[in-house]
Amino acid sequence: MNGSVSCEVLIVGLGPVGETLAGLLGDLGVDVLAIDRSTEIYPLPRAVHFDHEIMRVFQQLGVAGAVLKHARPAPTYEFRRADGEVLVSFPYHADVLAPCGWAGGYMFNQPGLENALRAKLRASPHVRTLLGAKFEGLRIEGGEAEVDVAGPEGSLQVAARYVVGCDGASSLVRDAIGGGLDDLDFDEPWLVVDAIPKPGSRLPELNLQICDPARPTTCVQSGPGRHRWEIMMLPGETSGDVLDDAFIAAQLAKWDVDVEIERKAVYRFHGLVARAWRSGPLLIAGDAAHQTPPFAGQGMCAGIRDAANLAWKLAAVLQGRAVDGLLGSYQIEREPNARAYIQLAIQMGRVVCATDAGMARIRDEQMLAARRAGASPIPPPSPPPMIGPCILEGSAGAGEVFPQPVATWEGGTQRLDDVLGPGAWLICATTTSSQAPGVLVASLDDPRLEPFHDQLAKWFGKRVAQAVLIRPDRCVFGSGPAQDLLVAWSRAMHADPPAVPAA
Repeated sequence: MNGSVSCEVLIVGLGPVGETLAGLLGDLGVDVLAIDRSTEIYPLPRAVHFDHEIMRVFQQLGVAGAVLKHARPAPTYEFRRADGEVLVSFPYHADVLAPCGWAGGYMFNQPGLENALRAKLRASPHVRTLLGAKFEGLRIEGGEAEVDVAGPEGSLQVAARYVVGCDGASSLVRDAIGGGLDDLDFDEPWLVVDAIPKPGSRLPELNLQICDPARPTTCVQSGPGRHRWEIMMLPGETSGDVLDDAFIAAQLAKWDVDVEIERKAVYRFHGLVARAWRSGPLLIAGDAAHQTPPFAGQGMCAGIRDAANLAWKLAAVLQGRAVDGLLGSYQIEREPNARAYIQLAIQMGRVVCATDAGMARIRDEQMLAARRAGASPIPPPSPPPMIGPCILEGSAGAGEVFPQPVATWEGGTQRLDDVLGPGAWLICATTTSSQAPGVLVASLDDPRLEPFHDQLAKWFGKRVAQAVLIRPDRCVFGSGPAQDLLVAWSRAMHADPPAVPAA
C-alpha cells in the first residue's frame, strides 16, 4: 500500500477499542482502513476486566466464543483493611446472568482477546489494516480529511470521510481536534506486576483491594492461569526503586506464592476527560477521549461502549440513512456515562490510597458502620441512562440498555440478539402492522420471541409500554405507541446537529 488511498473511515490505533470499532463498521459494510504504529499485538497483559455489556458487543461481532478461551468469570471483589476485615464487598456469581445475557464480569488476558479481534478483521472484506504505520498529520478539505501516514513502505496519503482516533492517552487525533483535557484531580503512581503462578501456588479466589495505609495493594485475577498485583508507590520512591526485582520479590513474599513475573510496569492512575470528542470529520474514542483509574475495572469497557455507540451512527450517515448531525449525539450520550464510571473509580481509589494511619482508621470505622447498617460504603456502579437528541426522553426505559433474555435447554442456549440480528428493532406488546425501512418489527407473539416471551413481558409490564424501539447498540431509544416511535426515530436520524453542553 503506497502513494494514496481512500476509505470511508480511517481508524488510528488498533488496540481493543480500534479493533472493535473496525469490526463493527466492517460488519455494517463500511469501508475501513485501520492503522497502528506497532507491527504486532502487544504480547503482554494490560487491561484485565470487562463486563457483561462488553461481552454482548463481542457476541455481536461473533467473537464471544474465541474471547471466552482467554477469559473467566470475575469473582467477588472485596476491599479489606490491613488485618483482613472486609470493608465492602461487590459479589459476582458466575452462574447468574447479568442483564446483557452473560456473566456480570470477566477477567481476561488482553493478547488473547486482541488476537480474536484481529482474526475478525482479517476475515472482513470491508476492513484493511496497515501495521507499522504512523499518523503524521492531516488537513481538512471539503469537509473530509487528508491524512499523512508514514507506512512501512514509505509515505501514504489517506483520503477519509471520517477519522477516528483510538490512539490512546497521548492521542495525536485529539491534539488535532483541540480543546484540551479536564483533569478530575486524581493522580497516583502504582507498580503493576503481572505473573503466572507456578503449580501449587495458593492464590486468593477473590479480587482484593488491601486498604493498608502502609502500602495499598491490589491483588486480582487476570486471564486464566494469570494473576495481577498493583502496588502503590510511596512518597520518595522512584520507578527504578519499585521495578527492582528484589523490591517486587519482597512485596509478593507477603502472599506466599511462587510465580513467574510476566510483566512489570509503572503507571500513573488518573482521571481525565477530553473536552471535545469531535471536530468535523475527526472523532476520538477510548483513552483518547477519557482515562480512568483502574479501581472500577471500566477503562477498556468505556472505550468499547464508545465504539458500539459510534459504529452504527457512522454507518447510518455514510449510507445515507441519517444526516451528519447524528454524530453530534455521540459525545452528549457517552461523556456522562464515562464520567460516572471515572468518578466511581476515583471514589474507590481515594478509599484505597489513604496512607495516613489516622485517616485510614476513620475511613475503616465509617465503612464498617455503614456495613453494619446495611448500607454500601461505596455505591455500586449506577451510571445514569443516556440522554440526548437520539433518545426519546420522557418515555419509559429511554436511555437504558435493553436486556438480552437467554433461553436455555438441555444441550442448548439461545440469546435474543442472535435471533433478531443486527440493526434497530421495534418490539410491540401486541401484533402490529407498523413498518419502517431498516427497522426490524416483531411482537411478543412472534414465534421467534417465544423462548423469551416471559422475560420480555416482564420488561413491558414494568414500564407499561405498548412498544419499544431499540437502537443498534441495544440502547432503548424510547417506548410508546409503535407508529409514534417510528416517526420519532426518523426525526432523530435527520435532526440538526446538537450542541455539546459544557462539562
